Amino acid sequence: MQFALNEDQVAIRDMALAFAAEKIAPHALRWDEEKHFPVDVMREAAALGMGGIYIRDDVGGSAMSRFDAALIFEALATGCPTTSAFISIHNMASWMIDAFGSDTQRHQWLPKLCTMELIASYCLTEPGAGSDAAALRTRAVRDGDHYVLNGQKQFISGAGGTDLLVAMVRTGGDGPGGISTLVIDGKTPGVSFGANERKMGWNAQPTRAVMFENARVPVVNRLSEEGVGFRIAMAGLDGGRLNITACSLGGAQTALDKARAYMKERKAFGKRLDEFQALQFRLADMAIELEAARTFLWRAAAALDRKDPDATMLCAMAKRFGTDVGFEVANHALQLHGGYGYLSEYGIEKIVRDLRVHQILEGTNEIMRLIVARKLIEGAR
Repeated sequence: MQFALNEDQVAIRDMALAFAAEKIAPHALRWDEEKHFPVDVMREAAALGMGGIYIRDDVGGSAMSRFDAALIFEALATGCPTTSAFISIHNMASWMIDAFGSDTQRHQWLPKLCTMELIASYCLTEPGAGSDAAALRTRAVRDGDHYVLNGQKQFISGAGGTDLLVAMVRTGGDGPGGISTLVIDGKTPGVSFGANERKMGWNAQPTRAVMFENARVPVVNRLSEEGVGFRIAMAGLDGGRLNITACSLGGAQTALDKARAYMKERKAFGKRLDEFQALQFRLADMAIELEAARTFLWRAAAALDRKDPDATMLCAMAKRFGTDVGFEVANHALQLHGGYGYLSEYGIEKIVRDLRVHQILEGTNEIMRLIVARKLIEGAR
């Protein structure tokens, strides 16, 4: 267990914090309002090693740990949770190629993914298959040295603005054993995208449906063997859940910091807000919950790094707890601002909107409870 960061980890975190403060935070409100996808800024982050954080270094990755990644994504999210979250999704999709791809596939795609010259989306969810991901219906039928794809993906982050789609498709029968993973060029004939969804938050990254209509994808673009795609997807989600938790904590930390600053300036009934004991206690509880969630995140990340048998359960636990805490802290920060918290210029309402979806994506928090419960019940037998 780590209860203090070493010098390298402090340097990694501080580098990401500085980048967030200089390159992301000053523009976050405008990106949200204009629905701007800041690819140029993300490529600047990639130049600092954040495009392939836990990708092996023989293809240009930074070869860092999941623990390091948690520090980076929390730090980036202090500037904008949405931007940090997309970089985390790109890292997750790239990692699947690194972990499950052949040496040829790794060298074909990963050097440009690590620089974010190529940007990747992760395609699992479908209109009728969200929490029940093993029920996905997008079909890939073998035709010589290609697969012919038909179907639709839903809620795909970055879709239409990214270059590669790491997609889970059905190459066999029903259930998880019939799922495979394909890396698909976004410009493939037969691949099209829906309109950019109008969302509560996460406006600085596009979210679209992805449609496949007789799209032909080379068989050599399949990661690993047929039938292991569900395992690839779930392995990616362990780390993805840590990443999105880190993004929640970074956004919540900024909300807490904004609330503390506001309470020093705002007066009511002849006293500064931070002189009221009830509000002091509220601040204290927010900080306590945030620190507990951060400690939990670090434990789960360390478990995933060492391939602990309980890592999947710990990642699910950390995700459920951390994303709930992140949203509640941000929501309390808005309340402490009173009516001003509801105004966009203070930046609090954006954080609340951005963090709400973290309780849904990468597996809803209800599914996180299911994962934990199953592990507990299996262990009791």
